[in-house]
Amino acid sequence: MKPISLTLKGFRGIRDGLGRDALHLDFEQLAGDAQLIAFVGRNGRGKTTVMDNMTPYPLMPSRAGTESLGGFAYYEHVYLPESIKDLVWEHAGKRYRSQVVIRLNSKRRTEAYLHVRDACGWLPVTLPDGTVSDGKLDTYLRCVEALLGSAQTFFTSVFSSQGRRQLSTYRNAEIKMLLADLLGLDDIRALGAKAAETAKLLRAGLTPLRQERMMLQAEQEQIASEIAQFGNTMQRLATAQAQKTLRQNTLDAMKGALAQLLANKEAAMQTEARRSQLEDERRSMSASGRDTLASLDSQDQREAERLAALDRRIALRVAALAQKRTDLVAQRNKLDAVIRQGGNIERAAARLPLVEEVAAARETRVQALRRDRDQRNTLLADELLVRERIASIEREAGQAALKAQELARRFGLTAEVPCAGTDLQGQCKLLGDAHAARSLMPRAELQVARLEGERRALVAHLVDNQRQAAHLSGVQDGLTMAERKLRRTASLVSALAILAARRGELQQARDAIDAVELQIRELAAAAHGETDEEKAERTAVSEARRDIAAQRAAQSQRQRDVLNRVEAALSAMPPVFDASQLPRAQEAVARAQQAVAEAESAFLTAMRDRRQEEAAVGRQALIAQKVAHMEARCAGIEAALGTWTLFAKCLSNDGLIALSIDDAGPTLSGLANDLLLACYGPRFTVSIKTLVEIGTGETREGFDIIVHDADSGVAKSVTLMSGGERVWINECLTRAIALYLAQNAGRRYNTLFSDEADGPLDAERKRMFIAMKREVLRIGRYGREYFVSQTPELTAMADAVIDLEKLAAGGEMPVPHCAN
Repeated sequence: MKPISLTLKGFRGIRDGLGRDALHLDFEQLAGDAQLIAFVGRNGRGKTTVMDNMTPYPLMPSRAGTESLGGFAYYEHVYLPESIKDLVWEHAGKRYRSQVVIRLNSKRRTEAYLHVRDACGWLPVTLPDGTVSDGKLDTYLRCVEALLGSAQTFFTSVFSSQGRRQLSTYRNAEIKMLLADLLGLDDIRALGAKAAETAKLLRAGLTPLRQERMMLQAEQEQIASEIAQFGNTMQRLATAQAQKTLRQNTLDAMKGALAQLLANKEAAMQTEARRSQLEDERRSMSASGRDTLASLDSQDQREAERLAALDRRIALRVAALAQKRTDLVAQRNKLDAVIRQGGNIERAAARLPLVEEVAAARETRVQALRRDRDQRNTLLADELLVRERIASIEREAGQAALKAQELARRFGLTAEVPCAGTDLQGQCKLLGDAHAARSLMPRAELQVARLEGERRALVAHLVDNQRQAAHLSGVQDGLTMAERKLRRTASLVSALAILAARRGELQQARDAIDAVELQIRELAAAAHGETDEEKAERTAVSEARRDIAAQRAAQSQRQRDVLNRVEAALSAMPPVFDASQLPRAQEAVARAQQAVAEAESAFLTAMRDRRQEEAAVGRQALIAQKVAHMEARCAGIEAALGTWTLFAKCLSNDGLIALSIDDAGPTLSGLANDLLLACYGPRFTVSIKTLVEIGTGETREGFDIIVHDADSGVAKSVTLMSGGERVWINECLTRAIALYLAQNAGRRYNTLFSDEADGPLDAERKRMFIAMKREVLRIGRYGREYFVSQTPELTAMADAVIDLEKLAAGGEMPVPHCAN
């Protein structure tokens, strides 16, 4: 992929950095045949915005924080109602045009179009599967990834954005997905997905078969249970027949006993008439006595309820006093807690003014340090401008010196031309030109002297700036420490202010606690004993209940006397005919008849159970055949399911893909080590481990980058190295991935991109960093690399420079000069 031209309209980064609504860059004109092209300009000039939009992916990687396209939207980075990104680019010998339109109307919407150029002009891109770039973001993304591959692979290998994740931070699943895409293992993953889908379908088909088998087995068990419940039906049938005969004989005997009892009943009817009269009298006396006693019981119940109500009133009064005392005790405890903190509150009130003065002094110190930091930043920026002006003056002075030398040479011809001193000297053009040079020489010499004086003044100004900047070199560390002290002092002021604000609460607590103690003592005195009215009421209730008990005892005595007389008369009469014998005899006859009916029913039930048992045995044999057939089908499907499941696992990330990644690991390590050796020397070499050791000593699938240090002889994970070394190693690995793509995977990108990837490196490593870039371009046969760096030494080593400062002044982008 090679960017040809870029037009951005409505992007905030361009407006804030360059003061423009739109920006157009023609990279063919600006870059020419250069290989390393640097974007330069102050912070905030829009370099990263331009770099992020030099790829056709609908993503600004330095703003998204991830290579995933799903979590990014342009809406926060544009401001016009209709903003446009128009990128013309080449890939595989064809020229494409990406147009992304972001609309900020009432309903936000993003449209994306991808066109390819042929003899007829720009036409929408159409994929072999029929997908056409129709303006929808998802179809546009499918078309771009079909041409360039996945966004994650692109932004990991050839595009180094600001703040991107290092390879050492990738999780196992993420690195496997990346390397699988890098190695072109999508076909294996697709086969694995198909195998997994086949296993899923087999599993889905096996479930109803297992359920049907379980239902048949349950029915089989139910039939077996039914057969077991029947028991020995032949024996039950013989037993029921014998029981039926026995119970019929018992019924005949019971009927004879009932006839004898009916004859005895007729003889006892006259004696029973007198007995009934006496019993009626006894019942009448008993009912009258019960009514009288019930009336007395009601009176006693009312008095008992009065006594219970009295007890409840006393209990409620005592409970209310106890609750009030509990509330007062809680209030006293709260006041005691406030008073116990009195010492801390008084000390906080005394310390607060002093701490506030310290906070004010530290705030003043922080403001002064911030002014010094801003002054140092201004001096550094002015130093950069002075250096650029000195370089410009030196070029201009060189041209003026050359011009002065040319004029001196021309003037020297006055003594050499053959016509000098003759009549022809007035007509000689060469001699006239030499005399004209004489008049121009003082002006050229003055210009050279003026430029030299201006250069010396600028050099003196530069030296003064450097001296002032060196004097302020430690201001940032001082500012950091002062701000930390200010934050601690502010926290202390806040805590002391909170405590000091409670002085009023402390005084209120001291004033209120004596009153609370007095109320508690008063409640303690009133919490026991009954009032005079309650004692009088209790005495009245007790006397009423004693009167009722005396009346009850007298009534009970009278009732007993009458009942004793009646009982004596009844005792003198002959014994009562036992009428209960007749119902018992009748009940015995009925039970015998019921037993005969039950025996008949048991006999019929035994006959029916015998027939049902024979039918159940037949059904059991038929279901057993069905279960055997179903088990055979399930066994066949389970065997196929195991095969397809194993096949899917073999084609997954933990199978052939993991083995392919293991095979590619040495190649990637070799490419990275070649870059390290060619650019940074033989000190470091790397190796990629796809099996990592866990705490138990066992190994599992994982990903780690091991760095071997030739100076110390130690090998350790890249995560344990310093920040600058990690950047160094990570850049070699990512560029090794790009080289692998170009050499082994058949996926070639003509252009590389890098946005301030050299930040943590020291000056020597930065120069090696540029050497690595050239080595990657050479090995991978890349056309060029665009990079952004805030280090002037690095941008000076570039083949061409695109200076956005020129556009910030409102001018047009000039053809860049060669940095070498």
